[in-house]
Amino acid sequence: MAPAWWRWVASRDSLTARLTEAGHPRPFRVRLLDQRIGPPRRDEALALGLPLHRQAWLREVALCLGERPWVVARSVAPLDELRGQRLDHLGERSLGSWLFRQPDLERGEIEVTSSPAGFHAGRGPWGRRSVFRHGGFRVLVQEWFLDAMADDLALPSR
Repeated sequence: MAPAWWRWVASRDSLTARLTEAGHPRPFRVRLLDQRIGPPRRDEALALGLPLHRQAWLREVALCLGERPWVVARSVAPLDELRGQRLDHLGERSLGSWLFRQPDLERGEIEVTSSPAGFHAGRGPWGRRSVFRHGGFRVLVQEWFLDAMADDLALPSR
């Protein structure tokens, strides 16, 4: 992986903040693609330690600069751990805008992939995922960096 990509993929801070800064003066926007209750994919259930077919909160978004998607993301949270967290009310706000305000937030290991997102047609060189913990709440956050971001920031293809 090129060092320029490593700085994005391995970062442990708020991706929302990084994208907003890198894309300035274009406005940052979250485009909600889908939000529902349903079973996570097998790999997602394993990452969260959930029994297969357990229901979860699922959310898919595009993180855009202007109208151009730079990142697509899919988040998965076990229903029984939501405990009053009204994540379904985020609308077109980023999950990171809420997560990174939690004082006890812990981020697990970052897993990197070159596989496509699977829920979005956009292509890109890298994806990553990690589990965030806040009290008794866990959420798997998966993010795929798109070719549009690489083009706009003159990042290498890999």
